Amino acid sequence: MRTERHRFIPRAVAGALSRSRVRAFTLVEVLAALLMMAIIIPVAMEGMTTASRAGVLGVRKATAMRIAERVLNEVVVENQTAQSSSGGTIADGEMEYPWTMSSESWPVAAMTQLRVTVSFVVQGNNYEVSASTLIAPASSIAATP
Repeated sequence: MRTERHRFIPRAVAGALSRSRVRAFTLVEVLAALLMMAIIIPVAMEGMTTASRAGVLGVRKATAMRIAERVLNEVVVENQTAQSSSGGTIADGEMEYPWTMSSESWPVAAMTQLRVTVSFVVQGNNYEVSASTLIAPASSIAATP
């Protein structure tokens, strides 16, 4: 007498077994997915690093420019333009921004150009921003009514 095996397996279990074979991933599909992840993840991480660095650079550049403008305004307001060069360091939070100021005569008119340069470091690279202005000689400012 011949017996059939599938009669002893409940229908719900037999249906689940046949469906799981259809829905499973093959080894080739799994390897292809891993290969794509191995390519995409490093590229995405490099993009995130670049975006983070650009954000930090933008913030520090804006801070350095604000410091340069502040130093330039203080020099002009306090009439310390007679100095040919000076420098210092200004702290903003935990970061320190060294600055230098130089003055030179402007070739077109009897004016002086003041330039303030502020340096900063982002991820081991040195950057600097400059702000400059022209000022008239002190004698012509005093003579103006």
